Amino acid sequence: MALTLRVIVADDERPARRFLTGLLKTIEGVQLAGEAAGGAEAVALIESERPHVALLDLQMPELGGLDVVRRVSKAALPLVAFVTAFDDYAVEAFELNAIDYLLKPVQRERLAATLERARDRLQRPEPADQRAAALTAAASAYERASRRQYVERIPVRRRDEVVIIPVRQIASVVAEGELLHITTVGSERFTITHRLHALEARLDPRRFVRLGRGTLANVDQIARVAPMPGGTYLATLSNGQELPVSRIQSRVLRETLLKL
Repeated sequence: MALTLRVIVADDERPARRFLTGLLKTIEGVQLAGEAAGGAEAVALIESERPHVALLDLQMPELGGLDVVRRVSKAALPLVAFVTAFDDYAVEAFELNAIDYLLKPVQRERLAATLERARDRLQRPEPADQRAAALTAAASAYERASRRQYVERIPVRRRDEVVIIPVRQIASVVAEGELLHITTVGSERFTITHRLHALEARLDPRRFVRLGRGTLANVDQIARVAPMPGGTYLATLSNGQELPVSRIQSRVLRETLLKL
């Protein structure tokens, strides 16, 4: 009889958490052992429930997925798959150290394959020290890589494929709730689940400027800036996209782009 996998999910975004737990309920031989809305809660849940597998959001505030595995005792450490909206550094680090990862939005087939690999690994027990060492190595590799440079590519899942978008081809990023709408210089539109401030931190500030609370634009793609009532502006990009500029960011533009 196949082993029933006890799985926990940790993600600070409720829609993403609900989506993932909903997928788990459709996969045979899987039991949802609990869900956590943050890293500290995930540590406590793992220690108390001792799940077989933990699906951890990589980018959670305060305690991210990597911090969670560092705080869990070796004896309680489950198999881990990190969930990330985009992160080429994470993909590289985890693949090098045989740590599984899932790109948001997670696809059912990919999740099922991850859980099947976990079931196979559990049938070939590995020492807790070995599992912890692999996770530590992956964490170190990721942190070294992410310090090196700004992100140059963003992988976006679209149906049954992953589209790789070079950052230099991005004209704008506009937030809408939990979603980020990416428009390219060729006017193609893609959507990812991520936080705008987290993406902004990974982009070169010399290349991207914030136009408002929920909008980033590629500086090189801003073709025209027109003054509007109330001390604001309307920016027109090279692809024809028009984006409003908030009053606060209008001051920034006047001091940077609009001054010789």
